[in-house]
Amino acid sequence: MAEKKQRKKKPTLKDQISGLNSQVNDEKDKFLRLFAEFENYRKRTAKERLELFKTASQELMTALLPIADDMDRALSELKKNGNDENLQGFELIYSKFNGILKTKGLTQIDVKIGDKFDSENHEAITQIKADKEDKKGTVVDVVEKGYKLGEKVIRYPKVVVAI
Repeated sequence: MAEKKQRKKKPTLKDQISGLNSQVNDEKDKFLRLFAEFENYRKRTAKERLELFKTASQELMTALLPIADDMDRALSELKKNGNDENLQGFELIYSKFNGILKTKGLTQIDVKIGDKFDSENHEAITQIKADKEDKKGTVVDVVEKGYKLGEKVIRYPKVVVAI
């Protein structure tokens, strides 16, 4: 018996070209996927960096909120006493302090007596019985103001609700 040696067929030029085209297409696909991943990473880190800058001062602002509350109480007491010189000096300091907080992105959450209570935007610290039916579920008193830093709430307004 004669054994036939099988020879490997030498690839034709056409086969070589199609193989190389296939490799090039695979490499292009890998490159495009890697580029897309990099773009997503770049966008995500830029967004995170922007958020970090917006809220970097949150800890400081939170620490300053009790001072802002004390200044509000002091201003209302000075207005009651009627000492115009002290009132003018304190109003100047008060407006500068609030102006600086506003330039750093701190805004007060607007809540008025009579507003409808919303558990998403208010923190109820107590409830009292409503004297009229139409006052049920409304804000009766604002005990502590709420604040936002940018779009993030750093302290919800504390309110008394009529039930």
